[in-house]
Amino acid sequence: MKEGIHPKYHDDCTVTCGCGNTFQTGSTVQKITVEICSGCHPFFTGTQKFVDTAGRVEKFQKKFGSNYFKGKTPAKG
Repeated sequence: MKEGIHPKYHDDCTVTCGCGNTFQTGSTVQKITVEICSGCHPFFTGTQKFVDTAGRVEKFQKKFGSNYFKGKTPAKG
């Protein structure tokens, strides 16, 4: 390996999740912050989180009305 071009490796890197879970790993940075980890991810926990995606459509229809697209020609691409 070439000397002086590789970053310093830390064996005691602390990873902090948004759920409050922390664990140690090895990395080239001292602290890592993540939004989701194996302690709170639905795949690992077996729980499912309901996300209301239908609310966006209702919000759009409330703002612009349900006849927003009537009479408009589709864009040609």
